Amino acid sequence: MATLRNLKIKTGTCKRVLKELYSYEKEVEREASKTADMKDKGADPYDLKQQENVLAESRMMIPDCRKRLETSLADIKETLAELEESNQQDGPELEEARKVIDEVETMFKTSEA
Repeated sequence: MATLRNLKIKTGTCKRVLKELYSYEKEVEREASKTADMKDKGADPYDLKQQENVLAESRMMIPDCRKRLETSLADIKETLAELEESNQQDGPELEEARKVIDEVETMFKTSEA
């Protein structure tokens, strides 16, 4: 049975994972520029290798985060649909959930294009 409390929790989870994804994307950009800068300056090969490992780890987190976001999005949609079926159409929790769903779907569309 879906409740407003469950919806609120799932909305918060979705927001958190979305924030994590943005954070990892920024980290990849930052680490990539740092790696390129190290190459340009002719850094020690060991240090360069370590920096490349850091960049690779950051890049590996993005697909995992996207997968968790997709799962979270499916959960929030399911809970929202159950609440709407039980005639709960209005409320701040429902509006917040719809807003998060739109934001995540827009992010997925722009990243696929």
